[in-house]
Amino acid sequence: MTKLTTDIKANCDLFVAETKETLQVWGLCNEEGDWLSVDSSEFEASEVMPFWSNQADAALHCVDEWAEFVSVMIPLDVFVEDWMITLSEDGVLVGLNWTTELLGSELEPSDVAKLYL
Repeated sequence: MTKLTTDIKANCDLFVAETKETLQVWGLCNEEGDWLSVDSSEFEASEVMPFWSNQADAALHCVDEWAEFVSVMIPLDVFVEDWMITLSEDGVLVGLNWTTELLGSELEPSDVAKLYL
């Protein structure tokens, strides 16, 4: 059962706490190797790539229009050291622990990396 709530800040804090403990981040990827990214609901003409702190919460999103995706683990060090640089260069925001209603934070990759300092 999910620990995510309607409190976006609490879900973000949970993301950091769980990923620091497990050293794992979860994203959604399809068979072609494309990672899920969607239009931002907060910032015009921006994309967001969502990530979750555990496999179960990520897998809950592999339905409907995202049914072609599966949850895939990314080691935390690779996520922080490589992914945040690439996403920043590409101008893609980072979504952390979105609920099944797709409510959650949309942060700059540099701000996400700072959460691990």
